[in-house]
Amino acid sequence: MGGSWKLTCALLLLISAAATATDHIVGANRGWNPGINYTLWANNHTFYVGDLISFRYQKNQYNVFEVNQTGYDNCTTEGAVGNWTSGKDFIPLNKAKRYYFICGNGQCFSGMKVSVIVHPLPPPPTSALAAEHSSPNSASPLLFKRSLLLSSVLACFGFVWM
Repeated sequence: MGGSWKLTCALLLLISAAATATDHIVGANRGWNPGINYTLWANNHTFYVGDLISFRYQKNQYNVFEVNQTGYDNCTTEGAVGNWTSGKDFIPLNKAKRYYFICGNGQCFSGMKVSVIVHPLPPPPTSALAAEHSSPNSASPLLFKRSLLLSSVLACFGFVWM
């Protein structure tokens, strides 16, 4: 019986950890294609360390390169730090910095490039009292995700010691 509780807790923690990351699908339902304003798309999203950025496109027609600012500005893949070609690419945003992505088959000149700023995770509330006095409208989805993770951990410890 103890083994099944441990397995349940492990699965619950895994699901909770995954729930804390947001998958930002570049271009939303339009995907990674020419003729889309990716600057506008990026400006309407907030990216945090641990989130994913994913590119959906026709395999063998387009691709994704992570480049530096020079590569981004000049639409060149020289010195690229990453290259994806699967058509469903999930790229973890592991550092707080600006990321630059381009399509490397010439479509960058048609606007297939996006730059995103990844922010560090905001610190948790300093006390329960501070959280209690914040308005409901100021509660962020990130705070909800963190509380979900914390409750899952506490629930698992409770189940293990029962």
